Amino acid sequence: MRIGELAQVTGASPRALRHYEREGLIASERAANGYRVYGERAVVRVRNIRLLLAAGLTLADVHCFTPCLDGDMSTAPPSAEGLRIARERLAVIDERIRAQTEARNRLARTLEAAPVPWRPE
Repeated sequence: MRIGELAQVTGASPRALRHYEREGLIASERAANGYRVYGERAVVRVRNIRLLLAAGLTLADVHCFTPCLDGDMSTAPPSAEGLRIARERLAVIDERIRAQTEARNRLARTLEAAPVPWRPE
């Protein structure tokens, strides 16, 4: 199905669907006519993404649930324990990003302070 059909089936806007695809949460293929087309897996994933967002998660949180996106979550939205685990994983990722950003900033400051090597004219 094309993006408009996927939007109708799932209730998500085409703009949101394109964003989910850029985030790597859903995938499309190219049809012979060049259009982006989605299969049943995308339908299931989008419905589950919407359930997780409705439960109060952000898209960053949803990435922690990626293995669950292909399953049937229609009767079992994430439990409090599942949300706790997702938030813990997200905190670890945030800490890694913070540490990498600090290291990058230290390197940038060092490079800016380094003397320019002498070059012959």
